[in-house]
Amino acid sequence: MTTLTAAPSSRVILTGLAATVAAGLATPAVAAAGQAAGVSLDVSGAPIPVAGFATLTVLFSIVGVVLAAVLARYARRPRRTFVRTTAVLTALSFVPDVLADAAPSTKALLMLTHVVAALIVIPAVARRLR
Repeated sequence: MTTLTAAPSSRVILTGLAATVAAGLATPAVAAAGQAAGVSLDVSGAPIPVAGFATLTVLFSIVGVVLAAVLARYARRPRRTFVRTTAVLTALSFVPDVLADAAPSTKALLMLTHVVAALIVIPAVARRLR
C-alpha cells in the first residue's frame, strides 16, 4: 500500500498560507478596533486605510513563508533558525513605526498589528518545520 504525503516544504507553504489569511484578517480587525476606540490611523497627516493593514500583512507574511520553505530545505535546524530570524525581523519592523510622524497611540497600534500577525504566522509555520 502506497501512502502519499506532502513534501515538508508543501506542508510549510500550505500552513503558512492559511496563517497568512488568518493574519490578513486579524490585523485590519485590530486596526479597526483601535480606530473605533479613538486611536488615529493618521501617519504624516494621511490616514492609513484599514485595508492597507491586510495588504501589508499578507505581503510580508508571504515573504516569511518563502523564508520558511527555503530554511526547510537548506537549514540544519530550520525551526530554530526560522523562529529566531522572524523574531528579529518582527522587532526590526517596529523601527518605521517608532520613527513615524504619528501620535504615540498610533505608533503603539501599528506595532500591535505587527505582533498580532507574528503571533499568528510564526508559531503556525514553525510547527511545520523540523
